[in-house]
Amino acid sequence: MSLRIVLHREIPDDPRLQRQWNDVALQVERPEVFYTCEWALAVQSAYRASLKPLLVLGYEGDALVGVASLATDPAAQNISFLAATTADYCEFLSPPQRRDEFVDAVFAELRKTSTAGIALANLPADSKTPDALRSAARKHGFHVYIRPAYLCAQVELGSGDERQELKASLGSKKKLRRYLRAMEREGPVTFAHLQSGEQIQAAFPGFADAHVARFQATGRVSSLATAERRFFLEELTRRFSGTSVVTLSLLMIGDRPVAWNYGFQFHGSWFWYQPTFDSRQEENSPGHCLLSRIVVEACDMGGMNVVDLGLGAEGYKERFGNSTRQTLYATLTSSWFRHLREMVRYSTASVVKRSPGIESLVRSARSRLGILRGQRP
Repeated sequence: MSLRIVLHREIPDDPRLQRQWNDVALQVERPEVFYTCEWALAVQSAYRASLKPLLVLGYEGDALVGVASLATDPAAQNISFLAATTADYCEFLSPPQRRDEFVDAVFAELRKTSTAGIALANLPADSKTPDALRSAARKHGFHVYIRPAYLCAQVELGSGDERQELKASLGSKKKLRRYLRAMEREGPVTFAHLQSGEQIQAAFPGFADAHVARFQATGRVSSLATAERRFFLEELTRRFSGTSVVTLSLLMIGDRPVAWNYGFQFHGSWFWYQPTFDSRQEENSPGHCLLSRIVVEACDMGGMNVVDLGLGAEGYKERFGNSTRQTLYATLTSSWFRHLREMVRYSTASVVKRSPGIESLVRSARSRLGILRGQRP
């Protein structure tokens, strides 16, 4: 029996669909909080101005067996994962043995649209989806290009003995002890993991303001400087209220928080999602101390398997991590020219990145071009 495909241009806030959706999300190779219906609904609520949902559901009879949470830009020209800019991993949801069938059915529907291109970010390389995309692309007339994206650092907790060794290793770090002693001179150092909606809502403004200030101190703009991002995280807190999924972790000196992580505990994974710290405590590395504490506490939780440090190649993640997870970026288009342009663009960028001299010349040229553009009337 072929799958019955149902398209929605808006994600229904339907408790029955939510239960079915989340049941399917738990059947993929590695379930993630980003795959849940709650996450998709929060994205839809926060980013209505820039994303138009395109939800593709696959049914066998009345049973939901596949979910593709996609979106278009306002002009409906380009398709992406709905959660692409908020989720560290994105996926076509189905049991692994049905992935080929479901992805094929999704692309049969997408071929009927007027889309100019499809860009799928943050696909896990250990998923069956990349192979399913290649097969569906050939069948439905798309050119597909799949390239490496991010290498996500992870702390695999391992067996009982391995957990004890990991805890002992972290506890023996001289730097960690020095940082904690320095902060203890200002007051007692404590840790807290807030999971109730009320507690998180009360602590959220301090976390968001610290994130914005930290980025300003380094000449950057925080994502939490935008109303949409703040609303998105607040909406996640509301939708997961009562589940202990959203976990706002804090390191405090006395009653003053100096480090935060807005993260998640979901299906054996503790996610290091959006951390920050008080810039006035930078020399004492409070973020490092908070992450160390999270790993230690995760080791004592029987159902916890990994502390996932997510996207981004920050050096501290490489020092903490003992394993990695590769993500991929896939583009699909019916235009051979756009397909070729994407391959050339990535190949050129790879060459530039491998050559510091060329990279410096490119940056200099971009800088001069920016100055010239700024002088135009």
